[in-house]
Amino acid sequence: MHLLTILLQAATDLIPLAKMGAGIGAGIAAVGAGVGIGQIGRGAVEAIARQPEAVGDIRSNMIVSAALIEGVAFLAVIVCLLIIIL
Repeated sequence: MHLLTILLQAATDLIPLAKMGAGIGAGIAAVGAGVGIGQIGRGAVEAIARQPEAVGDIRSNMIVSAALIEGVAFLAVIVCLLIIIL
């Protein structure tokens, strides 16, 4: 029983650090998503410049990829916010 009490006390003492880590994680997720979508946009513009006749296909693939990246980023931010709140 004594070990359990020590572990619970240690976990309680680390809650502020966990919340700070969750905030940093949310920021990293947002920055990572921004960089990823920027890379997709850059690649799409370069592809359109090389093959202007494939604009429709390139644009639709770009939008789907950007939506998937945004979904993952929103999920990461929500998980981090849940850690902060709970």
